[in-house]
Amino acid sequence: MAKISEFLAGSESVLAFLDTIAWSELGSDYLKRSDDGYNVIVTGVDGKLELFTDYKVHPFSGGRKSKQINSRGLTSNASGRYQQMLRDWPHYRDLLKLPDFGPVSQDRLAIQHISECRALPDVIAGRIEPAIDKCRNIWASLPGAGYGQREHRMQDLLAVYARALKVLA
Repeated sequence: MAKISEFLAGSESVLAFLDTIAWSELGSDYLKRSDDGYNVIVTGVDGKLELFTDYKVHPFSGGRKSKQINSRGLTSNASGRYQQMLRDWPHYRDLLKLPDFGPVSQDRLAIQHISECRALPDVIAGRIEPAIDKCRNIWASLPGAGYGQREHRMQDLLAVYARALKVLA
């Protein structure tokens, strides 16, 4: 579950949507085998779970080389519960005055992305399908993202959202 408070998130539906994105990006297994996804580094071609231990900064910000994620040589430095890219980290860290790459900072950054996609009003109102459509350019695992990575079916995401909302109620 998201670590940010309902007050800071804006509503239970935002918390449930964050949980849905985390499930979509990482899957249930990685969420269980990590700090609820907050310390997950993008999976490479070896398919092995890799975790980071220092939440001070984005794990690739110290100059670590991006990981190869497919046989065509595509690389990524996505990290954390919402698989945030290093290229975005400095801008959002400064914009949101994030103290670290810890769980609440990751949640706040994900909410900022949702807001910038103009999906936050939809999420708050419970209009999850249009919210997912609006966010697909940010998260490659959402249906219709078109990044050439595995995309989840809309009905699966809606079911995950409904379960997350029920847990929060």
